[in-house]
Amino acid sequence: MVQRWQAESGHGHPYGVQPWGNFYLQQQPEIRTSGLGLLSPLPDDLMLSLLYLMPAADLVRLGLASKALYCFAHTTDLWKALTVEELGGDFQWCGSWRETYLCHKVPGYKPGSHKPILVEGFYSDFLHQPWFCATVKIRPEWLEVDNIDRRSALSAAEFKEQYESQSRPVILTDAISDWPALEKWDRNYLAAALAGRPVIVGNMPWRFGSYLAYCKKGAEQDEMPLYLFDKAFASASPQLAQDYQVPEAFSEDLFKVLGEESRPDYRWLICGPARSGSSFHVDPNATCAWNAVVRGAKKWIMFPPDVAPPGVHPSPDGADVATPISLIEWFLNFYDEARHSKHPPLEAIVKAGETLYVPRGWWHMVLNLEESVAVTQNFVSSTGLAAVLAFLKSRRADLVSGCCVEARYGL
Repeated sequence: MVQRWQAESGHGHPYGVQPWGNFYLQQQPEIRTSGLGLLSPLPDDLMLSLLYLMPAADLVRLGLASKALYCFAHTTDLWKALTVEELGGDFQWCGSWRETYLCHKVPGYKPGSHKPILVEGFYSDFLHQPWFCATVKIRPEWLEVDNIDRRSALSAAEFKEQYESQSRPVILTDAISDWPALEKWDRNYLAAALAGRPVIVGNMPWRFGSYLAYCKKGAEQDEMPLYLFDKAFASASPQLAQDYQVPEAFSEDLFKVLGEESRPDYRWLICGPARSGSSFHVDPNATCAWNAVVRGAKKWIMFPPDVAPPGVHPSPDGADVATPISLIEWFLNFYDEARHSKHPPLEAIVKAGETLYVPRGWWHMVLNLEESVAVTQNFVSSTGLAAVLAFLKSRRADLVSGCCVEARYGL
């Protein structure tokens, strides 16, 4: 069992944490019970929830009390939460979330001075799973299926008739071939264009330079690497807006009548490292979308509106969606089920220079297979206008997104 986990991830857990199944296959006592003492009856998720309430200094002290508490106190997500809460996005990446926090908060702390202790006899599925999902290799069978139409030289009229009116996804292979962004948007160009203002990463403002450092040396530690999803890129960095234009097939957008300031949010610059991406969701406000890959490659999984993906549990009104914690966890636990189900998904790898059309109401998730940069926009055409108006007339302000609450009632 140990060998299988290590073979799939390439190495063992840095603190020696093992899944509970290994306990029954090894002649080795477990140290959790004695190491936690009176706290040992608590399940691991509740134990970790308590540790989230502790300040960093107490967390460090707790990790000295026993080997079991040492494993808990060095959980990556604890230090990620402390860093985000206390430093926001204003920091220099120092190799790990724990190192980053300590370098900024402890005077004289030297990056790289922490040497993990390999603990024997500590078993926890809850602590092992995030590490395994962060390090497991992408399996070839996850990338085999390619069943979304690919089209070139498709006119706007042909797109509307063959795909938009039929609510069918399609990949346009040449819709952005004239974009200057395809040649310009490397790390250096984006860093210069986005310098001097924060970008939105994981719903918080970051310096773009810090995010690039995280992508280069830190993202591989996270079960769900942080994703840059910035809606202000075009107005805040006008040169980026000049590097692309809406493909002809998607040029009709009736939300334009509301004006740039009044319409819901509709366009985003998306950047992320390998293994980052978006979990299953439906695009907002009953809109359609297009997603153009400028750099990298993205694995897409798509289900029609009437088929909820395995492992995904939307509320009856669609306001809330319960999903697995990470994209890799979904692939590990549900991909085979989805692929061999009565309603298998549409799948494809969309590469640089290609554009995917996402019809209204389609469930989709995206996994970046390498560091990727893309532009996406939501739009409303005459084909989908009736559905959007019906959605807005429902007057469910909590279901309308992309604008302030007061404005939602007036759309």
